[in-house]
Amino acid sequence: MPKLIAVIDGSAYSSSVCEHAAWVANRAGYDVDVVHVLSRRSTASEQSNYSGSIGLGARSALLSELAELDAQQARLAQKRGRAILVDAEALLSQLGVSTVHTRLRNGEIAETVQDLEHDADLIVIGKRGESADFETLHLGPNLERVARATKKPVLVAARRFRAPAKVLLAFDGGASAMKAVEYFASQSHYQDLPCHLLSVARDSTHDRRQLEGAAATLRESGYQVTAENLPGAPENVIAEKVESDGFDLLIMGAYGHSRIRNLIIGSTTTEMIRSCKVPVLLFR
Repeated sequence: MPKLIAVIDGSAYSSSVCEHAAWVANRAGYDVDVVHVLSRRSTASEQSNYSGSIGLGARSALLSELAELDAQQARLAQKRGRAILVDAEALLSQLGVSTVHTRLRNGEIAETVQDLEHDADLIVIGKRGESADFETLHLGPNLERVARATKKPVLVAARRFRAPAKVLLAFDGGASAMKAVEYFASQSHYQDLPCHLLSVARDSTHDRRQLEGAAATLRESGYQVTAENLPGAPENVIAEKVESDGFDLLIMGAYGHSRIRNLIIGSTTTEMIRSCKVPVLLFR
């Protein structure tokens, strides 16, 4: 059975990640693997070097107490992690997902996703995590690490879930954008969603042909498709289009051969995903 991986950390985004995962799973017939990762930093206390600052006996006693504190923190992290997974499983079941597996792992999120993704079709992760600064709207570091590490499509969940009703696909003719087009052309369970292809580039004959070819590929697969080319800076044009036309899902390649190649990998992308209030589906 095909599956997706939903990565949660107990932050404000965890419920939204589950809701986005359930939306995809119910459409595509996927199982859901919910993963919570206990990082080494979250389960260990800060042990400073006390050499020379206190006597040997006191230092030994203190190090013993710190070791016990580490053990207590690790036990609490395990209990909290299991509770987070239990809540996620209950929510996914309530949302209609028939098969849910939970995984509590130790390590780092990017490496864990790489270990588990071999038989998954999609990764779902929140835009920000527990340590996010919602005032500055900085993206969570785990999102960037996972986006760089995984070979699978990554669905970046917005803070609040809204079932997508129409889709904007940012198209630059690059390999990643073509992969996004080919992916959707092969997914019949999204065909009821109107799809708008947007190219932000000079209006050349070559660009128009690429855009028209991508639109034709989707139409042949049963999609209702419109397409247009607009001038300007991709990060601004795309974000404004999402907002002005009320798109619920943005799809784009993580790599390309134009300025869009910077999105998610560089500062341009980070800024755009940061400002968009809709989920973003990224393709390598």
